Amino acid sequence: MVLVSASLFAALVTLAAATPAELSAYVIHEQRDTPARGFVKVGPAPPSKQLTLRIALKPNNIAGLEEELYAVSDPKSARYGKHLTLDEVVKYVKPTTEALSAVNSWLDANKITAKTISPAGDTLQFTVPVSQASSILNAEFASFTHSGRNETTIRTLQYSLPADLSGHVAYVHPTTSFTNPFATPRIEPYDVKRKREMDPNCADLTTLSCLLEVMGLPKGPATQKKNVLGISGFLNEFANFNDLKDFLARYRPEMPSSTKFDVQLIDGGSNTQLRAFAGVEASLDIQYSVGVANGIPIRFISVGPLNNDELGGFLDQVNTLIADDSRPTVLSTSYGFDEQDLTFPVADGLCNAYLQLGALGTSILTSSGDGGVGGHARFCDTFVPTAPSTCPWVTSVGSSQTILENFTKNNFSQIAASFSTGGFSNYFKPPTYQKADVGTYVATINGYEGLYNKNGRGIPDVSAQGVNFPTLVGDRWTLASGTSASTPVFASVIAFLNDELMAAGRPPLGFLNPLLYSPAGRAALDDVSVGKNPGCGTSGFNATTGWDPVTGLGAPNYARLRKAVGLA
Repeated sequence: MVLVSASLFAALVTLAAATPAELSAYVIHEQRDTPARGFVKVGPAPPSKQLTLRIALKPNNIAGLEEELYAVSDPKSARYGKHLTLDEVVKYVKPTTEALSAVNSWLDANKITAKTISPAGDTLQFTVPVSQASSILNAEFASFTHSGRNETTIRTLQYSLPADLSGHVAYVHPTTSFTNPFATPRIEPYDVKRKREMDPNCADLTTLSCLLEVMGLPKGPATQKKNVLGISGFLNEFANFNDLKDFLARYRPEMPSSTKFDVQLIDGGSNTQLRAFAGVEASLDIQYSVGVANGIPIRFISVGPLNNDELGGFLDQVNTLIADDSRPTVLSTSYGFDEQDLTFPVADGLCNAYLQLGALGTSILTSSGDGGVGGHARFCDTFVPTAPSTCPWVTSVGSSQTILENFTKNNFSQIAASFSTGGFSNYFKPPTYQKADVGTYVATINGYEGLYNKNGRGIPDVSAQGVNFPTLVGDRWTLASGTSASTPVFASVIAFLNDELMAAGRPPLGFLNPLLYSPAGRAALDDVSVGKNPGCGTSGFNATTGWDPVTGLGAPNYARLRKAVGLA
């Protein structure tokens, strides 16, 4: 226990309306021994530097919302598909009156004005100089650099809160969580004029025609205009309309040349149309979601820099969609973090935001990562799961690929893509729908003692093709591979199912995992039982029959998925 600093104590006792919480002893709220891997402390943070902080209050009944999510997402439930309203979700998340009173009294005592930035009123934001942040949090903020980033990050390895306040607060951010997001797929040059066109067997390149054939997707256009597929855009990744037009002309010429996508801007986001600024990730996500999901409205959701860091951008995106009556029925996110870079309260807070969005009826799919069992880490001595992929309320997508020697029309085989990140969370336990699968698989593992959490939520949940996607980026062709390719592909499959369901007067699927892990869901996926995902100096986990931490339950088969959701 650490006593409040002398400067803060002096400020507090001068306030006539000071409350006991403001004068109580401070307790450590979050701490870590070292900065996240790759971050190096370079000195104290400039005292006058403005720091935007967020205080997330604990929800009043998050367990109740989890029960509600299962009730509307489990095909066996009488309430299946009856998604919650925003008011119903807020009821479970909004902080208690006591919590709000405590945090507002503390802020008032320190002459801080905060604004509410979440639909449930559980997150407050304010900006103060580093010197004041250090004082009110009894922390030592420092400047950190990362070898892979050309910027300085301000963080602390420990912060404290008044004892009477600490029990009401989930976390303060940015403090002890470090964010170094991954997204960029694996790429190599591709000359469409010199390299032969796609083999009819779809074994060497993954084009739109290959995806349609392998998964059995409809080739005709969708019809439901309220069935929106959202594509997340972060890190100044922009999607170019002319690149999309030329891409479709080559690989889906039957689609109208006027085919476009909508754009939603958050936190000062943009979608610059100078072709030189086109991003590989944004181009890959948009070209394959538009090309696969023929006729489905695609919305590129570009999140800009007006937040306190990348994690704040993730939260702002989710909170914006929670409050949006026209929110997407499916959200595809090809970005993430190494789970260990975030503290548990911060990872859990983001996960709770996805829980809210899922309860409202949005299917959330995230890429599992491209580093095998090593996640995004370049060097690792233990296996590295990724966030938000390990959140139990999202569908984590890994990668598979078609193999040539076993491929004949309508009788092909898939193996795991070696880069497909998979493993077990160090923060979240296996959810109800997955508990038996994790236990069964862990019992088969020989070795790797101490390298992974035997009692953690497993990723990925599913997989889709993710190798050698011809992509046009700034008028230049490239081959892109990664789970960030697989994710929008799987999301497009779900969007097509939603189109048929909504046309039949039924609700969209919403949170997918209880369905996918059900007997009908498992039967609708092509099991991928060959391959490994090496990393951290090991050969990684084995793909096997049933669920595995390489390709999950398997790859989508549209005809069988239609049957699983009662369309056939």
